[in-house]
Amino acid sequence: MRQLYLKAPNDLRLRETPDPTPGPGEVVVEVGGATTCGTDLKTLRRGHPKFPMPTPFGHEFSGTISQVGEGVEKWQVGQEVMCAPTAPCGLCSLCKRGLSNLCPTCMDGLILGAFAEKVLVPAHIVSRNLHPKPKHLDFFEAALMEPLACAVYGQQQLPDMAQKTVAIVGAGPIGLLHQMLAANQRPAQLIMVGRREPRLEVAREIGAHHVVDSDSEPNLVEAIRSRTGERGADIVIECTGQPQVWLDSIKATAEGGTTLLFGGCKGGTVVPFPFDLIWKRRLTVFGVFHFTPEAVAEAREHLVYGRLPIEHLITEVRPMDDYHAIFEDLKAGRAIKYGIDPKPRTSG
Repeated sequence: MRQLYLKAPNDLRLRETPDPTPGPGEVVVEVGGATTCGTDLKTLRRGHPKFPMPTPFGHEFSGTISQVGEGVEKWQVGQEVMCAPTAPCGLCSLCKRGLSNLCPTCMDGLILGAFAEKVLVPAHIVSRNLHPKPKHLDFFEAALMEPLACAVYGQQQLPDMAQKTVAIVGAGPIGLLHQMLAANQRPAQLIMVGRREPRLEVAREIGAHHVVDSDSEPNLVEAIRSRTGERGADIVIECTGQPQVWLDSIKATAEGGTTLLFGGCKGGTVVPFPFDLIWKRRLTVFGVFHFTPEAVAEAREHLVYGRLPIEHLITEVRPMDDYHAIFEDLKAGRAIKYGIDPKPRTSG
């Protein structure tokens, strides 16, 4: 089969590799659609501690089961499925406390290689984070279940947003997913702060009350406070992973409000938190990591029942043969996400 393979940073190749064979409890999925991710771009540029190189590339996908391993009873060849690339053990103390996103083995058996014709799904993921895909749901939109589950888990930790002022900082795919989820809670004000006009236009189309171009208004705190009667936002969701934006997001949060630091900073980053401000304003400031099976199931429901305008996220579907151009375009910010079709390009 054909598969995208990251040999080293900025050394992405298309190779032929043997088809996977399922072991006990495993299934092989023929990829119907895969989508690019901001993590893919970061990994391509500089590597990633969870994706040691050389490595198969990509982790957002959906498809059709082409083989089942011994002992697999629930799933059948020909069944269309959507899948998260990890799953917790369900047995450790963290899992039993409802913190399965922090399970120490959660990343074991992480599915990599979604940019390929076929993917092997390990048994522990089959049992917890593999779901049926209804026929009406597009393969590429179904592939968004994993990033949506991350946003769902983050918002599960937040207070109710109804009739509150909510600001989202960062208009990338994750920020736009957060905006879609927040809009469903009917906040009094929904503010998106970001850059790149095509992304900001999507934010307008999917219902932001205020859209702030951070290139023309670089002072984040002033931009949010000026649109909230100088109060700040009741809930600020930071989606950039930049230390200064972390600090400014806290400063832009209203008294008694909540700041979710969703975007992860680079490993080893030290951020000097304004604890006097957190104390004086009685702020709640926290971060989240990954997702739980419950968040995956909720994300699937959003997709299956058409609750979110996710069609705005996939700028274009392109053949896997175009991988060099796809990632150069992503580096240049010419797309939000690309759908990658693993089928060989046809001539004519």
